[in-house]
Amino acid sequence: MEDNNKIRIGITQGDINGVGYEVILKTFSDQAMLELCTPIIYGSPKVAAYHRKALDLSTNFSIINTAAEAAHNKLSVVNCTDDEIKVEFTKPTPEAGKAAYEALEKAVEEYKNGLIDAIITAPINKNTIQSKDFYFPGHTEYLEDKLGEGNKSLMILMKDDFRVALVTGHIPVADIAKSITKEKIIEKIEIFNRSLKQDFRIDNPRIAVLALNPHAGDNGLIGKEEEEIIIPAIKEMSEKGIQCFGPYPADGFMGAGNFTHFDGILAMYHDQGLAPFKSIAMDEGVNYTAGLPVIRTSPAHGTAYDIAGQGLASEDSFRQAIYVAIDVFRNRRFDKEIHANPLRKQYYEKRDDSDKLKLDTIDDEI
Repeated sequence: MEDNNKIRIGITQGDINGVGYEVILKTFSDQAMLELCTPIIYGSPKVAAYHRKALDLSTNFSIINTAAEAAHNKLSVVNCTDDEIKVEFTKPTPEAGKAAYEALEKAVEEYKNGLIDAIITAPINKNTIQSKDFYFPGHTEYLEDKLGEGNKSLMILMKDDFRVALVTGHIPVADIAKSITKEKIIEKIEIFNRSLKQDFRIDNPRIAVLALNPHAGDNGLIGKEEEEIIIPAIKEMSEKGIQCFGPYPADGFMGAGNFTHFDGILAMYHDQGLAPFKSIAMDEGVNYTAGLPVIRTSPAHGTAYDIAGQGLASEDSFRQAIYVAIDVFRNRRFDKEIHANPLRKQYYEKRDDSDKLKLDTIDDEI
């Protein structure tokens, strides 16, 4: 970080045949965005120029070799791919998948070297990116493996104070029930609670936990996961002082607006949480990866092949992803500062008829 507190944000190009470059270039056509952060795209200057011309955009950028060369108040591009790569709007191709991985790999490398402060990922095609080097369901799992330092991740979809997290992520529906355990729910609640405190500065967050089965199982009539797994997990977390409630039947929870009474909602599986979230907040939603040392966000939409190259993609979600990354970076820095030099504990020691103030050393609980 520079003295002017301008965060360096690494942006991976994603799938070059989708809308990634469109939303990136549209976002940074606004000079005000360049005053908030120093953006570095990991991708291809030639591909960026191709998109800019095809979409009739005027966003300028500089070509650099590494984020260390990035200038403030400018959009920069680090070349990570073959200059001869071909852009084929709307088409999933192996070449685009390879280019997406190479950009992501370079961003991770430069993050490890301390050259960027956060990573924002443009959408990828989860099929074409697969290779001997990338064998993960998505960005979240890859970053947990490469930058997690042993920590577990939690996918959070968010818009303002509306945050939905998932117990299970990118797995087949047939595997959901057997993947949900008391231990996994406890793990996710603990990560969620910690992130709400540290990343979003909510002192005493309230977390709603959704049920797995229709009508929350109807007391075991249509499923026993609530009674045997979810309720015991909620009870254990409550006993540890975490404010978590439920399990709530998922069908009416969102429609009735109950989500507005909580700081976070923990869904059991991908579509249970993301289908209602995207119906409410698709345009400005942000995907945030909690639980890891690295700050990573992305827009809530995918490659959007159906509108790629037409200039129709909205940059609102990507812009919000920038804002969230900046906010979380500042919140984490604030959290670190306030815990850096905690006050020593004070207690009174009574001797005879007088009370004497004692200052104890810092113990491990602080």
